[in-house]
Parts: sequence; C-alpha cells; structure tokens
Amino acid sequence: MTSDTTTDTTADAPKAGPSLWRDRAFLQLWAAQTVSQFGAQLATVAVPVLAIVVLGASEFEVGLLNAATTAAFLVVGLPAGAWIDRMRKRRVMIVADLVRAAALATIPLLWMLDRLEMWHAYLVALVIGTATVFFDVSYQSVIPVLVRRARIGEANAKLEATAQVARIGGPAIGGGLLAIVSAPFVIAATAVTYLVSFLFLLGIREHETPRLRTPGVGLVGEIREGLSFVWHHRLIRRITLNTALANLFGTISMTLMSLLVLRELGLTPAVLGLVLSIGSVGGLLGAVATPWITRLVGEGTVIPLSTVLFGLSACLVPLSAAVPALAVPLLIVAEFGFSFSVLVYNIAQVSFRQRVTPHHLLGRMNASIRFVVWGVMPLSALLAGALAEVIGVVPTMWVGAVCQLLAGAVVVFSPFLGMRTLPDADEES
Repeated sequence: MTSDTTTDTTADAPKAGPSLWRDRAFLQLWAAQTVSQFGAQLATVAVPVLAIVVLGASEFEVGLLNAATTAAFLVVGLPAGAWIDRMRKRRVMIVADLVRAAALATIPLLWMLDRLEMWHAYLVALVIGTATVFFDVSYQSVIPVLVRRARIGEANAKLEATAQVARIGGPAIGGGLLAIVSAPFVIAATAVTYLVSFLFLLGIREHETPRLRTPGVGLVGEIREGLSFVWHHRLIRRITLNTALANLFGTISMTLMSLLVLRELGLTPAVLGLVLSIGSVGGLLGAVATPWITRLVGEGTVIPLSTVLFGLSACLVPLSAAVPALAVPLLIVAEFGFSFSVLVYNIAQVSFRQRVTPHHLLGRMNASIRFVVWGVMPLSALLAGALAEVIGVVPTMWVGAVCQLLAGAVVVFSPFLGMRTLPDADEES
C-alpha cells in the first residue's frame, strides 16, 4: 500500500518540463511495468489454483506459500536499500526480471515431468520474492531520477493507472485460461511477461550516477541512516505505521480469499478471476480520480479518508459468506472499494515520500518502509493459515477485517486530517 500526486497545478506548469508523453525513458519504464504487472495478475489467480486444486494444499500450506512470497522483505529488505543506493537502479530491475522469469519457468517444467511438489512452490516463491524486493525498491527509487520533481505525481498516477488496467484484464484472462489449460501453463505466461519487461528496460538510457560508498560508514551505518530518516520524519513515520498495520491485518483476507471463494463458497477459478478483475476497475478509477480528490479534500486529508474506505471495504469480504446469494456482488463491491481507496492512498503517500526524500536516501527510505510494511505480511500469512485451521476461514477473515478498520486511527487522529498541502523537502518535517 502506499503520495502527493498532483502538485502539478497550472502555476507549476512552467517548471514541470516536457510532457511525460515525450519522455522516452519514462515511456520505456511505463511499458516494462505495465507488461510485468499484467503477468503478475495472471499469477494472482494461477498460483492459488495451482496450490489448492493441482497440489491439494491445506489452509496452513496456503498461508505458508503466501508467507514465502513476501518473506524476503523481512529478511533482505533493509540491506537491499543500502545496496541499491550504490547501484544503477535500472540494472537492478533488469536482473530482477530475468531471475523472476527463470524461477517461474521451473513450475511448468517440473509439472510436465510429474515432479512438482509444494516445496517447489515454496522455493520459487522465495526466489521471486527476493527478486521483487530489489525490483520494487529500485522501481520506486528510479522515478525521481528519470522525471522532474514536478512530474513525480503525474508519473506515479500514470504508472498506477496502467497497473490497474492490468489488474482488470489479468485476472479475467487468467480465470478464462484456467478453464482451458492447467495452472502451470498460465504461470509460464507470467514468465514470458517478465522477459518482455526485461527487453523494455534494456532500451532505457538513464544518466544516473551511483552513490559512492561513504568512507568509514559500513552497511549497518547506511541502513541506520535510512531507518533514522523514516523514523524522524513525523509524517512518513505515521504513514509507515498505518501501512504496516493495514498490511498486517489485510494480508489475512488476502491469504484466505482464494479459500473463501473456491472452497467455502464453492465458486470456480473463473469467478475468482472475474471478481478480481471487476473489482480492479475501482483501482483504475482511483488512479484517475486521485488528482481531483486531492484538490477537493487536500493532500493530507486524502490519506485518512482513503484509509477508512479500504477498512470498510475489507469487512464486506467475510460478510459475503453470510449471504451466499449475494456473495459475488458483495465480493465485487468489496474489491472495487478496496482497489479504489488503496490506489488513492498509494499515489498520495508514495509521491509525497519521493518528493521529500533526498536522492541519496531514496533506496534506503523505500527499503526501510518496505521492510516494515511488507515484513509483517509473511507473519500475517502464517497467522492466517494457522488461525483458519483452528477457528475457520470466515471467522479469521472477520478478525482481520475489523482490526484493519480500527487500525486506521493512526492517520485519522493525526496531523494529516485537514492538511491542504503536504510539506516539501525544504520545509520542516
């Protein structure tokens, strides 16, 4: 989950530089991200089906698989930021795409050889998760390098808009493909999209100069510098805590969603894909509407408002089990509201972080926040799987949804509420 998207007002236009539509480097990055996002959405449907239908995974095994996907943020998230700050971020992204493509390709290969087991899925998830740590931190850190500061919000809005288009089409196509071919082949298609992303990234000509290592300051010192910046910035600190709590409790629902749809409600993978796709229309609208919403309520206020909305949306998911006749409409509304509010929240707070963070700290700032907000997710996934086996899938999802709603108090009762404009880098933090 993750800010200021629209400081790009008419008054700012002269300082904004050339349109992003004429910025070749940004367009190449945009294309790469769109293709890889599309593939990732195919996997969003195919991987749970692989585990539940093909390999017969239990609730705890589904939780363990989801934990393996995000464990790398907890294990290597902090040092990754320090390393990335010393590297050309585009090159890191290129290597990450190749690693993800190769790892995913092993799934259909092992399946065709009749050797595929759950431990293979865990291992592939760990490898992909590690590569994704490096890709995502580099991706969020390279935007201020490629585009002018005044265009950062616009760039994030464009990237998130097409990511949502992928989230709309990807699950629907994935669900349709699963009605024709087995899950391993859909996963193979995801591997191909990472290769296409790799080719687009190769075409980017950036002029980033890697930061030289500070004499006398080791890896631990550099990590500490990034953590210190996040902790001592009063607004970024609240954003980090809010996002971490939202992910902690939201991952419970995310982990058990496929079990709810496929087992508890007895629906098909195609319906799961349809729900995710239609729901993702909300994210596309959220990405498009964020500039207007930000102007209407203010850069600061949009953060707590979006937080409350995605907490309320989460409660509709377990509610669907109480009224099976309305299950699909409720799930669609829940996914729509959640996607809309999360995109508004993410564009707002990510752009704000990018705007106020010094360039030499971008990698470590993003990695420090990712360590916290994504590091809770594998722990939450394990908790979801274990708790679901004890009290059931639906009661566990209620626990997660209610706690997620209550956790929004971190930003609701904060300086964000009522703020028309968030501070810039040269203002008091």
